[in-house]
Amino acid sequence: MTLLAVDELNAFYGDFQALFGVGLEIGPGECIAIIGSNGAGKSTLLRSLTGLHRGRASRRMVLAGNDIGALTPSKISSMGMTLVPEGRRLFSSLSVVYELFPALADLKNRQVTRLSGGQQQMVALGRALMTNPALLLCDEISLGLAPVIVKGMYASFREVRGQGTSLVVVEQDIGQALSVADRIYCLRKGTVVLSGKPAEFTRNRIASSYFGMEEAA
Repeated sequence: MTLLAVDELNAFYGDFQALFGVGLEIGPGECIAIIGSNGAGKSTLLRSLTGLHRGRASRRMVLAGNDIGALTPSKISSMGMTLVPEGRRLFSSLSVVYELFPALADLKNRQVTRLSGGQQQMVALGRALMTNPALLLCDEISLGLAPVIVKGMYASFREVRGQGTSLVVVEQDIGQALSVADRIYCLRKGTVVLSGKPAEFTRNRIASSYFGMEEAA
């Protein structure tokens, strides 16, 4: 059974093409990681999937059996796909969400603007989970955070998946991506250049796809 299936997704910013025929799929309860360097098209892919980027077209974009290619972001979200965006983008009036992150309990009455970057990222993840998504998309949630905070964020994914939620994790950090992913997609210049289970590839093979270099002998 497939939860999300996308075929031949192309995305544009005016005359500039950012994605070229991207295809992917994810099953219920599965975690996939999308890796690639800056400018590879990772964030554009997530924004295209959720309808936030309108300059895109695909042959097929189906969520839980429903065609979502022409739907608005709010409609797509109501159907079960939610994005935790890069940079968090929280409202200043938002109080913390701490059920998933007990360390935030003592801060429950504090405005989100007075929290640290790591604490804000926890709130962003909690906010997204409040929609009870079938599929959660996380865009660079480790960016700029201390290693101990990143470790806690990734540990929380086990509980999220335990509740039946599928995950798409966008990462520049290959190690973090491989630690949670059932499958990976590597993007380079808007194109999928490698996909499959992490165990199917050597680290050299993944790195060479990531950076666009020939694999070391």
